[in-house]
Amino acid sequence: MPQAVYILFGAAFTVAVSMALGKLLLDRLGLRFYRQEGLVFAFLAGAPGLSVLVFLLASVKLARKGVFLALGLAVLAAFWRLRRRDPAESFPALPKLWRNLFAVVFAAFTLLYFFNAMAPEVSADGSNYHLGLVARYLRERGFPRITTNMYANLSQGLEMLFMFAFTFGRHSAAALVHFAFLLTLPLAMLSYARRFGFPAAGVLGALLAYACPVIGVDGASAYIDVALAAVLFAVFYLLEIWDRQRLPALLVLVGLLAGFAYAVKYTAFLAVPYSLGFVAWRLRRAKQPVLRPLAVVAACAAVMMIPWLAKNALVLNNPVSPFLNRLFANPYVHVSFEEEYVQYMRHYGELPSRWLIPYQLFIRGEALCGLLGPVFLLAPVALLALRRQAGRRLLAAGLIFGLPYCTNIGTRFLIPAVPFVGLAMGLAVAAWQKLAVALALLHAALSLPWVMSKYCGVWAWRLRTVPLLQAFRVEPEEAYLIRKLPGYVIARLVEEKVPPRAKVFSFGQLPEAYTTREILVSYQGAFNNVLMGILWTPLIPQHQPTLRFSFRFPPEHAQKIRVLQTAKGRDLWSVSELHVFRGREELPRSPLWRLRAWPKPTDVQFAFDNNPVTRWRSWQSISPGMFVEVDLGRAELIDSVHLDCPPEVAQIRLRLETQEASGRWRTLAEAPQAAELPPPLGLRRAAVQELRAQGVDYLVVLDSDFGAADYRKNAALWGLALLGQRGPARLYELSGP
Repeated sequence: MPQAVYILFGAAFTVAVSMALGKLLLDRLGLRFYRQEGLVFAFLAGAPGLSVLVFLLASVKLARKGVFLALGLAVLAAFWRLRRRDPAESFPALPKLWRNLFAVVFAAFTLLYFFNAMAPEVSADGSNYHLGLVARYLRERGFPRITTNMYANLSQGLEMLFMFAFTFGRHSAAALVHFAFLLTLPLAMLSYARRFGFPAAGVLGALLAYACPVIGVDGASAYIDVALAAVLFAVFYLLEIWDRQRLPALLVLVGLLAGFAYAVKYTAFLAVPYSLGFVAWRLRRAKQPVLRPLAVVAACAAVMMIPWLAKNALVLNNPVSPFLNRLFANPYVHVSFEEEYVQYMRHYGELPSRWLIPYQLFIRGEALCGLLGPVFLLAPVALLALRRQAGRRLLAAGLIFGLPYCTNIGTRFLIPAVPFVGLAMGLAVAAWQKLAVALALLHAALSLPWVMSKYCGVWAWRLRTVPLLQAFRVEPEEAYLIRKLPGYVIARLVEEKVPPRAKVFSFGQLPEAYTTREILVSYQGAFNNVLMGILWTPLIPQHQPTLRFSFRFPPEHAQKIRVLQTAKGRDLWSVSELHVFRGREELPRSPLWRLRAWPKPTDVQFAFDNNPVTRWRSWQSISPGMFVEVDLGRAELIDSVHLDCPPEVAQIRLRLETQEASGRWRTLAEAPQAAELPPPLGLRRAAVQELRAQGVDYLVVLDSDFGAADYRKNAALWGLALLGQRGPARLYELSGP
């Protein structure tokens, strides 16, 4: 059977099962909508249900094709038995001009988006982790315990739908599921506008959103942002209906979708307080009971949120990992990484000035990963919609759901706000019919791939062609991937040369959706950060233990000693080795020794392993109270303690203490003497041996990676054996002693 058939079946089956679940839920709740919006709400109401079912199956290791097929057929059978035959009422017909305008633009962009979604998946995040994790879950029949990939920590409600589709049609089927949400978004916007009496504004707003370049490329890829926008708009839409009808059953749907928004993406947690706040506000104004409706919304939202919170709490000791690691201390994500990551996302390294943000957002699209299109430069006209209640509510919702943009200035983070701004723009200008039509056509024309190439950046993330031959696999999938996805050949090299279950370290991301090998990416977890530090130590003098802090004191019998850090600053504290002396004799390490440190207690052994490429690090800015401690197992006569540290620790202030029988800590020595040490020899080979000891046997290095030239030139000194090269990447095996 042609591959295209499997792709289309996987996507269509997923959408059909979602719609059937949604229809069953709406029937159970006794909710009736206009025919057009009923289809929208059926899909959006059923998607959370299917997502939770897949999550539960993955949790008990039943994520497999046969199980998913049986589940889907059972849902469709239940829907078929319980389907209602009474037809729903339709909206009044759109005026001919607006109907034709919507039909032409919607059809043109639907074809563009469909063929791009069906083509082999080449998006960065889609091929790296959205589908990389999905593929791994399916290989392992469910959720493995992953502590080395921060993306596995995020809520993955939409990825559960991707997994259902991937089982049957693989990568492109998952992308087509996201495409289904892309189709749903403008239909939901138009239905909302028709229900509340401004269909012309609805057509313009829906087309502004649908033809938006970043929405198109995102929605035609295995990303999640457009689906999130559709879910958030549905929450807003349902609340507006509830405000007029006050049907309690609507609040069940509001809560489920608000919770599902969080399950799709952390930043959408705002849907829950927005829903609770709106309901409380409207009920208080009407002097009606508040607590029960709020409890319904909160409980239904919790049903969708708790699975992801619980998964992270059980696996990672942090329900919202990879964030809030100061509050939920854990060994899997470093506080310093979280702070650096958040800081980067707020500024983007490629952007020299924040004054360039509008230019990048609306026209160029290179530095911020996509563009909204030049017509959105006219977004301030939406303020004219403040004259109407609908305009005020649209802009308020857009502002609230656009708040996460403060945490990440990538264009994608504005996608949830675009539908609200687009509809408000429609409300502002729809009265001038010719202007509104011209605006819609101009936006559509400027968003066509061959027109965009005239003004946007060369490297802007956008759709470029209509890949008809590639969608139906007339051009072989592998040929297209080699041409369009640079990392694909590297992933295949890893697949060919690395045995199953072996671990591969990489400084940057690879398209993990196209390999079955486990890739440890340098920044994606605390363990990976440590491995990167080990490999960098031979290359960076500031990381090498060339500074010794010596505490000397009169001979004393002590069992517990600790080095206490008392300063506050921005540096991290590192200890490569801690030595305890009696005269000229160093006390040998003993199995009786008990080691402790704060913070990062799990790495304290690195300060006692006699290995110059490892070190204990605080992994957060220094503050008073940090310590490294050793219990010698019994009282020993000692008179000096030496700390070998890298010279990057200029801000630290240290004190040596011992614990008395009463439990009180007493100072043994203040202000250690500092002396320089010669750089240790053999660091390259020691680094490779330590990686092997940590279970890593393979290394991928791109020419652009730090140290790439040294790995290539001094491969023998490192103990690296070149297995193959694809383009700018080399795959090394870490050889034995």
